[in-house]
Amino acid sequence: MCDHSHHAHGHSHVPSHGGGEGPERGRRVGDVTRRRVLGGVGAAAAASVAGCLGGGGEGDTPEPVTLTTEDQCEVCGMVIPNHPGPSTEIFYRDEQPSGHDNPARFDSTWEAFQYDFERQDRGWERTAFYVTDYSSVDYTLTQDGDSTLISTHPEADAFVDATEVTFVANSEVKGAMGRDLIGFSAEADADSFSDEHGGTLLSFGDVTRETVAGLGMN
Repeated sequence: MCDHSHHAHGHSHVPSHGGGEGPERGRRVGDVTRRRVLGGVGAAAAASVAGCLGGGGEGDTPEPVTLTTEDQCEVCGMVIPNHPGPSTEIFYRDEQPSGHDNPARFDSTWEAFQYDFERQDRGWERTAFYVTDYSSVDYTLTQDGDSTLISTHPEADAFVDATEVTFVANSEVKGAMGRDLIGFSAEADADSFSDEHGGTLLSFGDVTRETVAGLGMN
């Protein structure tokens, strides 16, 4: 569980839907437009294989949902759209994550992996794992003191099958819970982001418990 005392980074000024202001906004506009175009092909490919996580029959994979201010992170309890960074949704077969209907909801991707590893230990069956696709949204970066924060995008169409993205892990760019796993459906976008902001490129299968333990409130 997360210590709520760590969350007060002045995030309330960060826009929930990718808007907002900051010293990097103007510089990022051209890059973001190019990124969105590059990401189109990757996002389409991800949609075509969205059923791969569930292992069930056709049409068995649930669709992502839009997260609202009624939705709190399963791990830290923060209201998801009110904070920056990647969001995540995980669906489980015949289970109620944290006592409510699917999906399990998270304001960071590393917390989602942490939660999922624990549920796997309990024998839960995952049917879908969705993360924010920063190749398909017009994201912005803002400065909050010494931290560079990336915008959040809680809309359903901003999510993509997590197995089809390239994550940038442990870059200098932070979300609601510190350094995170920032996903791109276009690998070229992940390469570009990593070149500019540091971090390591990982596939879904590369993310381990050790990876998650090294992220968070750094």
